[in-house]
Amino acid sequence: MSRSLRLYAVIAAAAVVLLGAGVFITIQLVSDGVNDAVPQADLFGSETPTPTTPGVTPTPVPTPTIPPGSDIKGPLNILIVGVDTRTWVKNWMPHADAVMIMHVNKDLTKAWLTSLPRDLVVNVPAFSPAGFGGARTKLTHAMSYGAKVPGRAAPNAVQGFQLVAKTVQGYTGIQRFDAGALLTFDGLKILVDAVGGIDMYIDSKIVSIHMQPNGKHRPICGGCAHGFGGPQATYNVGTRHLSGWQALDISRQRYLGGADYTRQRHQRQIIRAVVAKAAKNDLMTNVGSMAKILKKLGSRLIFDPRGRKPSDFAYALRNIGADDMTLVGVPGSGAYSGGSYIGENLNGVQSSLFAAWRADKLEDYLKSHKNLVNSSRV
Repeated sequence: MSRSLRLYAVIAAAAVVLLGAGVFITIQLVSDGVNDAVPQADLFGSETPTPTTPGVTPTPVPTPTIPPGSDIKGPLNILIVGVDTRTWVKNWMPHADAVMIMHVNKDLTKAWLTSLPRDLVVNVPAFSPAGFGGARTKLTHAMSYGAKVPGRAAPNAVQGFQLVAKTVQGYTGIQRFDAGALLTFDGLKILVDAVGGIDMYIDSKIVSIHMQPNGKHRPICGGCAHGFGGPQATYNVGTRHLSGWQALDISRQRYLGGADYTRQRHQRQIIRAVVAKAAKNDLMTNVGSMAKILKKLGSRLIFDPRGRKPSDFAYALRNIGADDMTLVGVPGSGAYSGGSYIGENLNGVQSSLFAAWRADKLEDYLKSHKNLVNSSRV
């Protein structure tokens, strides 16, 4: 598997496990080069400024002697948002159930991936396209408020992404994202099954609130804990082989010791397991297999390369493989007002972390903050 494709696998796996939703961000190899096979849209909106340097900037079509993407310079930041659309529920507004940020260093040789809690208490700015005046609320609500289209009942998740991006920029101080991905529900199951399942070390016992041991959803039960009854799928400590529905189930569980922070850790572990399995199977060098996966995933992914093509990023990031990526977890705890839970606050380390993030000094920073780095065990 080429190193550039392995990085796309990491980005993809990160995206698909966010709240158990998402799709496979990748590119399809063809005999005469690289063919983009991902739906694209403007996820950042015309209000987002486009600087000339640094970062990704649209350029004239290169001559045949200059590979597309060779002019992309680091450092780069990529925003990945997983959404729960629940299109089968009338008047349901999409939620940003997971938000991840990927950073690539100036030399385009290493990458870091972290996530923000869905319930992180943040300042969501005013957003005129949705008629939203701004509020201090949970990060997940930025998608809901931003997706509202005045005069229309149907929400617009692409528009919602724009408000999520502005909110994350305000919280982290990251001035601009060089690419973005919007992902909807159920892609993880498709991806994991497509690679033949994954092998993962379960580091703490997980009892599902959603699924039965046979892979069927637990029946709705009035008065039952979390609204579901019947037998529960259980994942004991140890290395085990997981099918698609099991990986999706684990990625959704947050009623555990450590709550959503434990879920985020499990998501990152699934990311690594997916990437390891894809590499082992050389999945992304198999054109036929890739074409089938892309067809199944379809519109579950929308990608915005900010005026470029996914293939441009493939070339620019060709020297980064899964072993060159560091997974970062940021600790936090519940926030309360008048004794009532209002969301999550990070524990303060995020200020120095994102200062290092913006300065492209994450490698040195994490040497003195090793507790933020996820274990590589799978």
